[in-house]
Amino acid sequence: EKEQKRRCFQIAQYLVAVIVGLAVLASAVVAKGSLLVLSTLSSPTSMRSPKEKQFYMLMLVFCLVCPNFLVFLKSLWRCAFKNFVQPNMKTMSFICAVECLVSLGTSVLVLVVMPQFDVLTNLFISGGVCIMSAILQIAFRLQKETWKIVFPLCSLTFTVAGYCLLGLDYHVRVTSFVDRQTSECYIYIGIGVFSSLLISLCWWENPLQATNRMQDTLSELDGFRDFVFVITSILRIIVIGGVYLVYHVLIQKSITWSDFNLNNADSELLQTGLVLLFLQAFCSAACHWFGVVACKIHAVRMSFALPVCCTGPTVLLLGLILFLTQAQKLGGADNGSITEFCESLAFLNHKNTSIVVLLEITRSICRTSLNRYSLNLFVLMFGVCMWLGFVTCTYYVWKIKVQRIERTSQLFVRRLYESAFIDLSLLLNTKMKVPRARNQESHDDMQSCVIYLCATMWHETYDEMLKILTSMFRLDRYRGDPKEEHKDCFDFECHIFVDDAFMTEKDAEKGTEKRLVNSYVNDLINVVVEVYRVFTNKEPDDVSIIEAPYGGRLMFVMPEGNMLYVHLKDKGLIRNKKRWSQIMYMYYLLGWKGYIVKNPQKITRQINPCRASLVSLDGEIFLLPQYDNDNKRKFISDDNTYILALDGDTDFQPKAVILTIIAQDCAACGRIHPTGMGPMVWYQKFEYAVGHWLQKTAEHVFGSVLCSPGCFSLFRGSALMDDNVLKRYTTTATRAAEYVQYDQGEDRWLCTLLLQQGWRVEYNAASDAYTNSPQEFKEFYNQRRRWGPSTLANTLDLLHSGAETVKRNSSISRLYILYQMFTVGSSILGPASVTLMIAGSAFQFIFKLAGTLSIIIASIPPVFYIIICFVAKPNIQITIAGIMSVLYAFLMTASFFSIIGVWYDYLLGYLLLTIYSLVNMHIVTWGTRESNKGEAVKKQHNILCDRNCKLCCWDMKIQVTQEKENLILQQITGQTVQQAAPVPNTTKEIPPEPISKPEPQAKVNTSKKKAVEAAKKPRTAKSKRRSSESSDTSSSSMCSSSSASDNDHKYDKNNFMIDDIDLTEELPVKDWVMPVKEEFLKKLTYANMKRNLQEQIRYTLRNRDYDDVCEELVLMLTDTLNGQLVGVGPEDVLTGSQLEELQYALTEQARRILKTSRMERLERRVKLAIEKTLTAPQVQKLDESENDFWIKLIERYLKPINDPKSHQEEVTRELKSLRNKAVFLYFIINVLWVVATFFLQAIGNDVISIKIPKYYPNGTQSDEFLKVEPVSLMFLLSFAVLLIVQFLAMLYHRVYTLIHVVSYRGTEKDYKERDNVSNSNLFFNENLCTTVSEALLY
Repeated sequence: EKEQKRRCFQIAQYLVAVIVGLAVLASAVVAKGSLLVLSTLSSPTSMRSPKEKQFYMLMLVFCLVCPNFLVFLKSLWRCAFKNFVQPNMKTMSFICAVECLVSLGTSVLVLVVMPQFDVLTNLFISGGVCIMSAILQIAFRLQKETWKIVFPLCSLTFTVAGYCLLGLDYHVRVTSFVDRQTSECYIYIGIGVFSSLLISLCWWENPLQATNRMQDTLSELDGFRDFVFVITSILRIIVIGGVYLVYHVLIQKSITWSDFNLNNADSELLQTGLVLLFLQAFCSAACHWFGVVACKIHAVRMSFALPVCCTGPTVLLLGLILFLTQAQKLGGADNGSITEFCESLAFLNHKNTSIVVLLEITRSICRTSLNRYSLNLFVLMFGVCMWLGFVTCTYYVWKIKVQRIERTSQLFVRRLYESAFIDLSLLLNTKMKVPRARNQESHDDMQSCVIYLCATMWHETYDEMLKILTSMFRLDRYRGDPKEEHKDCFDFECHIFVDDAFMTEKDAEKGTEKRLVNSYVNDLINVVVEVYRVFTNKEPDDVSIIEAPYGGRLMFVMPEGNMLYVHLKDKGLIRNKKRWSQIMYMYYLLGWKGYIVKNPQKITRQINPCRASLVSLDGEIFLLPQYDNDNKRKFISDDNTYILALDGDTDFQPKAVILTIIAQDCAACGRIHPTGMGPMVWYQKFEYAVGHWLQKTAEHVFGSVLCSPGCFSLFRGSALMDDNVLKRYTTTATRAAEYVQYDQGEDRWLCTLLLQQGWRVEYNAASDAYTNSPQEFKEFYNQRRRWGPSTLANTLDLLHSGAETVKRNSSISRLYILYQMFTVGSSILGPASVTLMIAGSAFQFIFKLAGTLSIIIASIPPVFYIIICFVAKPNIQITIAGIMSVLYAFLMTASFFSIIGVWYDYLLGYLLLTIYSLVNMHIVTWGTRESNKGEAVKKQHNILCDRNCKLCCWDMKIQVTQEKENLILQQITGQTVQQAAPVPNTTKEIPPEPISKPEPQAKVNTSKKKAVEAAKKPRTAKSKRRSSESSDTSSSSMCSSSSASDNDHKYDKNNFMIDDIDLTEELPVKDWVMPVKEEFLKKLTYANMKRNLQEQIRYTLRNRDYDDVCEELVLMLTDTLNGQLVGVGPEDVLTGSQLEELQYALTEQARRILKTSRMERLERRVKLAIEKTLTAPQVQKLDESENDFWIKLIERYLKPINDPKSHQEEVTRELKSLRNKAVFLYFIINVLWVVATFFLQAIGNDVISIKIPKYYPNGTQSDEFLKVEPVSLMFLLSFAVLLIVQFLAMLYHRVYTLIHVVSYRGTEKDYKERDNVSNSNLFFNENLCTTVSEALLY
């Protein structure tokens, strides 16, 4: 189904943006308002007592400390779980000095200056912190357009004017004796201006990054920024405390330490102060987080810039509304003029009013110049100037364009936010210039990347192949449908690598062997044709069959013009299995194609211009897609080249690919959903849920994912081509441990190599992919028999190189290595833990058995199964494991809680599966999808008839054979048999290629002698006319000239080319080519051709203006087709002469119809559609350079392994020795744990135990104690802590996954029907095609 944008998702996206914007505004208003209230309550002019004032001042100190403390914790966390480089002392000293100055300015402004001013002045004075940013913008000329320098100039002007108005306002207050204001205020004004200047140094990096200055220092700082934040956070806290102590203890001497001992009478004071502190600290942090979310979901203007800019006016408006509506409720206040009202407030205190905050805010407003008989608006003008100053300074925020789910470090200069100026901090901290790759539209990154979809197939069924092909065709429609426009644009190619694609057909009579494609390839061809029909209602247009040194290749052009390659691997020519297929496509796509695009002179010129361009389903012309994509890669770096690794049964939607590209760093995996039916599938769904919900999310949050599953994983090309990754990935296993690590879990080993080289693997839960899971117990056990030892081997390898990996990989820290050590230890102790759990929960708790006896009984089944695994064959082991699993399930579901039973069933599956995988570690076969379907078959020439028929409900097979020994019977029936007995694949004539489609690469059915004779034959007038028409069609790769002279020129040129081709020697092809070609020649049957022609015409003339002429063409051309093919069977393949005559007739009929309808301008397009319908599959050879590449690659890395029997026996002995060592180690560790628990049970709880008192429901303590073993308790607590940590990591990851999904929905493709197809574009493409064809010809 076509993925379309749903209206509900649009509404949800806008709703989320509105909610986030309101959250930003509300949290910023509350944070700013609570800070103003605290500064008002701690003011020396406040009506509060000295004890209350110093307590509120302390709350102000904590408000400044809180953001620094949070940054300290986050930076410490990242330093613990991430790696960082050694800091440069010079750079670090500079950063620490700047941070100390910023902290000094903040603490002086908030703790010293603001308590001296009124609430309105405090609201407006913070706008001056943008002054340094405006100065640097003017000095460095950061604006791309010259006229935009007006914004920082206006900002500087407004800020300076605001400070002047502030001075005038206080001069009016002093001269008018407003609230007994003294001239001492001028000192605080000066200190406030100086403090604002120091605070503005906080965002010094922003303009420097935008001007590319001090890049060495800034890039060096990025390496140890977290460590610097740890140090600077401590320094900032020290500076804040120092300013508080110096000013209030040494200078003002207003601190009485005994007043901090609060008693019950001070409960209201404590409650008010803590509530205001919590509101300010929590809301400022929430405002910062919601601001980041708004940018990530592409709502910068509506949900970030607008709410933040409106914070100051909103606070002012709410304050005035509160003053006008609630102030009159103050008991004892005079309700006259504002001057009389303010004078009456002096007689009020907190005893006769319950609204303490309202009283102080009202009292503070009365201290402004508004408290005059003549109205003075200096204070409001001061506020307007300061607000306009910081809005014009941060104008760039309104124009910033970010990528979806952009990283926070790419959006903001620094992680720290200033809680005292949360609105200005957010705007000034936003980067003026986002890195260039992400400074344009969100889809620009997508347009400049190439994705290679690489699926590996190994004996997939028809339905499984249908899934992966349908997914690829979905992506083709998503990417290139010309009727629809969408924002996510990228280039991609699909590659399918089929292992074991050939079989040997033996002819016993002739003693010959033929190498043919097997039934899996035939199924794949049928699937491609079926999916093509589903998407287009017609057969594949352009198919090429290519011989290759590794076997063969099928090349398809998908409906929208993207390429699909099917690589058929012959295990006799190239190494089999998935890892070698991955090496094959990595070297081919990243090495060979990457080399070719950087060396265009190496691209072999096309001899035949007809193959230089192709026609897509809509009839428009474009260059041959593979060369066109290679040309685009000239401008695409390896960093923007991706390989999407897929399995042959993966099902995914296009959005999964887009989301994975956006989220990934080096490699990324999506969320895998197992599909199928049955209990084993249910078990795996639960197992996958645990793995993705807890394990992978925890790995992603704490460090890096250890394994990116090969069924849906995206890898960056530059990461795969890194030193010691791809080269080491080609290592052939020679030792026992290498067989386990390299070949049993190739995906995990590749990720291990990437991690050891310093790359990061991520998990994206928003990208969903579906894959078939084993539905049989045997297949499931064989699959996990490969995965289990490989997982342990790769994890141990990573832990062994942990010290070196920590140095190279910034995502992996020593604490993360410790976390992985704990998880590995837990998995090693897993069998013993499950055994003890069974003993405690089932035997001891339910059946009331003694502890020691329960352990003995619970240990018998695992020991029994270990013995069975050593002495019995694998199939018997799996059968016994299935029986034991059922018995265990019945036992554990007898517990009181069914959910516990389900969890136990999972653990029990882990118990038996661990034993089976360890004991069978020496078996290194694949274990799944094993089949002899592709093995050699014997050809029987004596079969006269071989038919399958159905009689009622019985399927019957009938064979009629020839008796070879009875010579007399052969002589009697010889003539009859010779006439009646058809020999498969020998008597069927392969139709030659149509003349309009000559193929120079390989001539199969035309000999040199026949070509010469055909050239000497005289032509009739009609044949000359048809030949001229045909040559006119093929001369420029389906591009015709508009003039007769051009036609004659192209005719002569094409005649020369055809004669030259016909006189070339026949190029032999391999045995498998012709049977495959016959499958695609079914396109040229009467029944298929009729449907294909109708669909081609309808799609070519899909414009609504052409509906009438389109239907007329379909009707008349169908009649012409029926008339020309009278007597041709529906399943008969047309010959070359029939195709030539049919093409001429259809073209002439179409010309007459278009001339009658006065639509001559559509003649070329209709002609192209007719020619495309009659195009036959092509047989090609690889060009010499690519053929040489494959030969050298196979010789160096992919040559089939034919180890001697002695080496195989030696490897088997080593594998068994490794198995014995691993089983012994596992057994000893688990036995020691079980024995330790057994002896603790035997000794008794009275000797060694932790006594926990019991309480009755009424709260009284009983005389009994709950005795718990300390070892078991500590082990249980460690598991509980691990589970809680993983759960918290899952919640954290889920929140950002939700943001990820919302950001995708916000810029999802927007389909729009395109009614008009531009004729000018078509004319341009035709001329381009003609030019390219001529260039290639010469």
